[in-house]
This record gives sequence, structure tokens and C-alpha cells, in this order.
Amino acid sequence: MFDVIALGELLIDFTPYGTSQDGRALFEQNPGGAPANVLAALSRLGQKTAFIGKVGEDMHGHLLKDTLEECGIDTSGLIFDPDYFTTLAFVALENGERSFSFARKPGADTKLHKEEVSEDLLKQTRIFHCGSLSLTDEPSRSATMYAIEKAKECTALISYDPNYRALLWKSPEAAMEQMRRPISSVDIMKISDEETALLTGVQDPENAAGRLIEQGVSCAVVTLGKDGALMRTKDFVVHAKGSHRKVADTTGAGDSFWGGILSRFASTGIHPDDLTEDQGLEFLKFANTVAGLCVEKRGAIPAMPSLDEVLAEL
Repeated sequence: MFDVIALGELLIDFTPYGTSQDGRALFEQNPGGAPANVLAALSRLGQKTAFIGKVGEDMHGHLLKDTLEECGIDTSGLIFDPDYFTTLAFVALENGERSFSFARKPGADTKLHKEEVSEDLLKQTRIFHCGSLSLTDEPSRSATMYAIEKAKECTALISYDPNYRALLWKSPEAAMEQMRRPISSVDIMKISDEETALLTGVQDPENAAGRLIEQGVSCAVVTLGKDGALMRTKDFVVHAKGSHRKVADTTGAGDSFWGGILSRFASTGIHPDDLTEDQGLEFLKFANTVAGLCVEKRGAIPAMPSLDEVLAEL
């Protein structure tokens, strides 16, 4: 059995790395993609993980496969496609905060067909995780919904972390429609305070989490940037503040946080319906520490902290 299997985008983040002698920007080739980042965090925290997705038959795709395997992530569900190029994301950093430009027209990750999703893998996981970038285009949209349905049939918990990237959608309305589609099937869900209105129709984080609970989500988490995060279930609401950090790069911060949350569900075996207030607060503090350590280093996958690092700080 796997603790967590994730499906979605696997790409290269080209992150700024100074300038050349002629003053031109230099970029560092960093493996990334939100679902893969989450798995990397989980693997570093001691969980058994696997990835389902597609990359191009190119130098970037092979680097990404090697990177996942170096992290201990099973790649039997990763497919190479010779007809499409691996997606690239060029990251601009200002005071540690990110903005993106994508080379994805289309990228290989959007060309995953539902027939290429391994049902055998989905039968072997306790938690299935996905994001929303695989919902932007067909056929990956149908592949994602198919995987959610099959994993749920196999009694896996469904985890969902939508990431709104306006440049990848035709309109905010299209993003709203597609990003909301999985919610009724989800057990554990994270959104940021910048996505509350888009995903729920209300701005206030606590009320937004409440809307998700009303739609059937068992455990809803809203990240609040430097103010930490809040968790809401049908029984309680808890809030854990973050700590002050010397930020090098926020790429992967939310993914490392969610990896921390899922690692607590995986390692404790607690069902989100049975979570207590004390446990919820402990989960948030653990995840805040994971994210805090992550932002102190550059890149996403390379920056994920080990379990020993997290426990030492806690």
C-alpha cells in the first residue's frame, strides 16, 4: 500500500539565479509541479508515495523522473510522450514572492488520458491527491475526474489543493466552474486566502471553510500567508499562526504545508471525520513548521525538509 498517490502536473520551475556578465537574467532548472511537490514533502517526511502523470520525451522529462526517484517516489504511473514538450514555468521573484510565465501550449502534462491512469495504483493508496492545473484542459481534466472517482470507489481519502493560475485559464468564470467540480467528492481540501471567493463565493476564510464543509468536505484548511492557517471541520475551527522566517523562495511553500498535513493523516491513520480539535491544532503546527523550513531554501522539491528537521524545530 501507498500512503499517498498524486496525479497532475510535473514541470520545471526556471527560478531566477542572478545575472550573467552582460546583465541578463540567469535561471536555475528546478523540478516542480504542485502534486509532485506535495509527494516530495511527504516522502521526506517518511511516507510511501507514487505519482501519476505525463512528461515530454525530452531532457526535462527525464530529469523530472530521476528527481522523483531520488526522492523515493514511485514513478510506475509516469508516462513519457514524444509528441509534447514538458511544461516549463518561468518564475519571477520579488522579496521572495512569486509570479509565473508558462510554456504550456500545450504541455505534456495536459495530455494525460484517463485510459493511461493506472487503476491498479489507485487500488493501493490510502489517500489520493490532486490539484486543479490538471483541470485546465482536456484530456487531463477527464483523467483527473476519473481518477478521483476510481480512488473513492476503492475507499481512499480524496485530497484536493486547487491552485489558481489565471494565465492558464480562458477566463475566471471557466476557472471557477472547473475548479469547483471535484469539491463534492473531496474529504480533505486546502485553499489559500486569495482563493476563497473563487472557490466558495465568500471572502472570509472561516466562512469559506464553512461553505466547503456544507458541500461535503470533512476537513477544510485555509492558508493565511504569514498569519499561518486555519482548519475547520463540522465540529471545530482552529487557527495556528506561522513563525517569522528569513524567506529565500516561497515556491512550493503551500505544497510543503499540505504535504505536512497529509503526512499527519497518513501516519496517524485518523479519518478526517474523527479529527479532534487538539489533533487539528497539532496538524497545523506541524505543517506550518514544514512550510517554514521550506521557504528558507531555494526551489520547491529541493527545499523540502526531512522529518528529523521538522521534529528538531518542533
